Order: sequence, then structure tokens, then C-alpha cells
Amino acid sequence: MSFHLFGLGTALPAARVTQDEGLAVARALGGAELLDAPWLPSVYAHCGVLTRHQVVGRPLIDDLLNGTQLSGSVFLPDGTEGPTTAERMALYAETAPPLAVNASAIALQESGFAPDSITHLVSVSCTGFVSPGVDLAVIRALGLRPTIERTHVGFMGCHGALNGLRVANAYCKADPKARVLLCAVELCSIHYHYGWQPDKVVANALFADGAAALVGSAKPIPSGWHVAATGSCLIPDSAKMMGWTIGNFGFEMTLSRKIPDLIAANLRPWLTEWLGQQGLSMETVGSWAVHPGGPKILTAVEEGLDLPRDALATSRAVYAECGNMSSPTVLFILDRMRMANASRPCVMLGFGPGLVAEAVLWR
Repeated sequence: MSFHLFGLGTALPAARVTQDEGLAVARALGGAELLDAPWLPSVYAHCGVLTRHQVVGRPLIDDLLNGTQLSGSVFLPDGTEGPTTAERMALYAETAPPLAVNASAIALQESGFAPDSITHLVSVSCTGFVSPGVDLAVIRALGLRPTIERTHVGFMGCHGALNGLRVANAYCKADPKARVLLCAVELCSIHYHYGWQPDKVVANALFADGAAALVGSAKPIPSGWHVAATGSCLIPDSAKMMGWTIGNFGFEMTLSRKIPDLIAANLRPWLTEWLGQQGLSMETVGSWAVHPGGPKILTAVEEGLDLPRDALATSRAVYAECGNMSSPTVLFILDRMRMANASRPCVMLGFGPGLVAEAVLWR
């Protein structure tokens, strides 16, 4: 028994931001150091994100573009480091649940399962904390039964959905009657950094908001996608390369320029061994669903695994259209790949603080 995919749904906030608008917002919020910084346009031009969606809302974006204050948003620049963490969490509590509900409703409808037949709920998020939270909102909105068994995967970063899939798969292995709803929702925009520090400016250019949900069962579906195995590898001497900490003015991301090199050097040896344990080799993998942490991450995976250039085309397309939404992003990629009837076995990869590589094998 394993997790067999019956339904998948995705959801994006209404406010859409283009690359040029993102650059203008960066200048408006970055202070005097970024107002005329000659290197900033290059960051946005080469970040690979053409559009993204954000819960901070179009009225705020228009204020920042036009130099007005009509929105009254706490995110308007006032000479400080931006909203407090409490103010950012208030926006998370307001906007994360509806986004999660939307994605979950789509996945549940596609699955054809009755709401009261779902036995387990796995929620995934690293960008906010509120309790009761997203899980309760999903239960109430979709009419799930009050005895549903809940598990939250929190603060795991960009590979959180893969950790959630490991939990969902374990439920299906343990219970042949299990029907699992997994929902990942992230609001990266609420942690926008006000300042000029290069690594944080880069993070501002990459991240976005979104939600994705899966519904699966231990009971197989003919010719359907199912989880065959999961794997994890802690890359040595990398603890300081990627960090995600809670500060007084939001959660603070640390991204080292060494991350792509670490991935390129360490991914293939581990992945070769892990695939071998599944009776596979690099050459017998049919497709790749790789989380796009950024363009250099995708290039590092390609070079480290010696993949053809078009192997990660779907990852690049989702990233260009939606940005790095953290944990839901790889589920957006999976959705497109299954709709395109991508070849299997499919290897899903994600990278997060640790530095850790997580993998899911889809058959």
C-alpha cells in the first residue's frame, strides 16, 4: 500500500506582480541604499521570475508604485524595518486559510471522494503560525468529519511538501482504508525584508505566495500516480548555508551563494545510491519534478545529475509564472507534469534548511 493520487488543486492570491513592478517595489521599500542602486535591476532581470502573486494586495502595490498611501497598509514604508512579526502573522491568519481551502476544495472535487470519507489531514506551512489554524479552516469549510486525524508539518522550508507526502504515504501504508488530504500553503510576501542586504534583496526577488493540495488513498487507481519511495539526505557542512529564523520584523531568510555548488557536488552520489535501492538508475528515470529554489539551483541540479536542458522545463515554467512559493511550488510542478502525462518513474526533489535534499519517487 502507498499514497495513490486521486486529486490535486492549486490556488493563487488575486494580486499579480510583474518583474518590473517587483523592481519598483524593491526600490520603494529598500530605503536610500536601494533607491538608485545600479546593481538592483540586474537582480530582478536575472532572477527568472516574470510574474508572481502576493496576499499583500494590489492596493498596497499600487501605493508603492505611485507614491501614495491610499491602502492604509501596515506594509507601507515608515522609516522602520516594516511591520512587526505580530502584524505579519495577523495577515497570515486572515489570508492563509482561504487560500488553503480553495486548493483543497479543488483537489477534493477532482478526487470524487465524499468530504466525510477523508480520514487524515496533513497541513504544511513554514511562513506563519496561528492556532486554531489552516487545518481547522479546511475541516470546517469542506465539511470534513470532526474525528479526522490531523498532522502539521511546520517550518521545514521549501521541501515541506515532500515531508508532508512522506507522512501521507505512511498513513496509507499503515491503513488500507486511509484517505488523506495534504495541503501546503505559504505566504512568503508577508516576510518582505526592508533594507539593502544583498542576500535578503535576492530573497525578496524570488519568493511568492500560493497553495496546493493533494487527495490520495491507499486504494490504487488504474494507471494513476502513486508514491513508491521517499528519501532524505543531509548535505555535510551546510548548516549555515540556508537559514529561516524568526525576527522582530518577520521571518528572516539566509541564503548562501555556495548552495548551488553544494547541491551540484553532493546530489548525484546520494541520489544514485537511493535510486539503486529502488531498482533504478539515473538513466531509467522518466521525468524530474525539481523545486525551483532559484535559477542557479535548477542549473546545479542539471549539471550535477548531467540532465538534458529540457528535463526541468516544467520547473522553470512554474517558477517563471509563479515564483518560488516555497513548499507548494513542487506540487504545482507535479500538477502540470501529470496533466502532460509525463514519463514515469518521476523523481521529485526539494531543498531546504539543513541543507537537506528531500526526494519522492512517483510511479
